[in-house]
Amino acid sequence: MAEGALQLHHALRWRAALILLLALLALPWVAHALDEAFYIGVASRVLIFALAATSLNLILGFGGMVSFGHAAYLGIGAYTVGILMDAGFASAWLAWPAAFVLGGLFALLIGSISLRTRGVYFIMITLAFSQMLYFLMVSLKMYGGDDGLALASRSLLSESLDLNNDTVFYYVVLALVAAAFLLVWRVLNARFGHALQGIRENETRMAALGFPVFRIQLIAFTLAGALAGLAGALLANQGSYVTPSIMQWSQSGMLMIMVILGGVGHLYGGLAGAAVFLLLEEVLVAWTVHWQLVLGAVLLAVVLLSPNGLLSLAKRWWPKRGAPSSPEPADHVR
Repeated sequence: MAEGALQLHHALRWRAALILLLALLALPWVAHALDEAFYIGVASRVLIFALAATSLNLILGFGGMVSFGHAAYLGIGAYTVGILMDAGFASAWLAWPAAFVLGGLFALLIGSISLRTRGVYFIMITLAFSQMLYFLMVSLKMYGGDDGLALASRSLLSESLDLNNDTVFYYVVLALVAAAFLLVWRVLNARFGHALQGIRENETRMAALGFPVFRIQLIAFTLAGALAGLAGALLANQGSYVTPSIMQWSQSGMLMIMVILGGVGHLYGGLAGAAVFLLLEEVLVAWTVHWQLVLGAVLLAVVLLSPNGLLSLAKRWWPKRGAPSSPEPADHVR
């Protein structure tokens, strides 16, 4: 009976994911019908930050690696697009994969050094690398320095798909984010993902069992950097502007807040956190000039009432609806 309830539990989760995807597909039509096309751009921004937050959640929530310099890879992806466009290469087929690869390469380099430390030292060294890259881009006056770099237009995808159209850009972003979520889900439910979560729980025991702890962490760190690089490429296109502030520690802190708000260690924690954070920001900015104070109070209330994030509320509610209250088996990610 418990097994049947568990199967129902997972079937309903897939159904909820499908409903969410259908709602996101319908969003531009609804926005145009209500004459509120502005919200298509807002939704694109939410999806882009959801991808960035999910890449951080991969190493923070599932790997136990508290990186406070994750925005560095977001900036690397954004500047890859900006620098290539400045050099005359506007193709998305070149710039976006390059942003993905460069984000991963920088994460591989930084991770190979940072992962030799633990605790607060790991946090500080990731922060230090991020700030180094930030000050490097500030010093490069040929790419705008502190003023940033304006893009002439969005990247070129094909003749039939004009990314300067917000609706077309939204659907491209949605497709890439959905593919990224599927990739993360498959990784976490593979043997590699189980090992990564085992290392999060007890690194010493996993090493004693013969698992290559450093290599597994480094691969996860590299993949997270690559996904953040892709998010950076999309962010640069969304605003047609690149600035060193993307790499600042405050940006890394914002990504961490999104993950904590949505739910650390929940697959959709980054999506939920990014949506709530950015939509609250949009609403409060229109309501009061003191929106940051109100946003801080709301975030504080969420943390106090639900320390494990918004998605943990669903976990508390679920057993009351007949789902199994016991922990999920190892072959499923929350």
